[in-house]
Amino acid sequence: MPMKILDHLEEILIAFLMAAATIIIFISVAHRYAAGFPIIQDYILHWNLAWAQELCIYMFVWMAKFGAAYGVRTGIHVGVDVLINKLSTPLRAKFIVFGLLAGATFTGVVGTMGSTFVWHMSDTEQVSADLEWPMWIIYLAIPLGSYLMCFRFLQVMVNFLRTGELPHHDHGHVEGLEEDTTDPQRAAQDVNWYEMDDNLHPHDIAHHEGRKPGNGPVIGKGPKENDR
Repeated sequence: MPMKILDHLEEILIAFLMAAATIIIFISVAHRYAAGFPIIQDYILHWNLAWAQELCIYMFVWMAKFGAAYGVRTGIHVGVDVLINKLSTPLRAKFIVFGLLAGATFTGVVGTMGSTFVWHMSDTEQVSADLEWPMWIIYLAIPLGSYLMCFRFLQVMVNFLRTGELPHHDHGHVEGLEEDTTDPQRAAQDVNWYEMDDNLHPHDIAHHEGRKPGNGPVIGKGPKENDR
């Protein structure tokens, strides 16, 4: 239950920052162009939106830090695993655990250094240029996001040691839509040809075409179709 709450808070924070930054940028750009029209410039010219750009930059920084942790949890980060997938299963598992531990160590070190930096900055009176917010609050994104990312690496590693599976993101899946298995024709259309066999290897061409392992014919097709 606590993990679900943390997951939801993480997603809500990222979605809020993304939506709020988009709205602020839109209002700022609309204000800039609308101020050039004589009819309405008298009403909006006195609005000071100089802080909008700075605020959006800080919001995107926070969104990137927490989004990186979300990416570790859901498996959407890009990784080069061609050589890893060619190794034997026991050796491959060791390399995966090593990679996850390396990620946790790196983000843990960054979080610790960021915490030290924020602690020393809190003793100063440094503020941002336009918003005039204390800079140590803005830089909190570094330790908070890094420690959360470190926790996600360890979480993925523990789950991998228990189940042997890594998180992966299915780009063809739409949240809230379930596959229709009652209608054979509809079910055939819902097949995800890029689904992973063992969460590490995608289906091969033989699986896509309905063949059994080896050089056997395509299942469900006649001789003429197999000869093409």
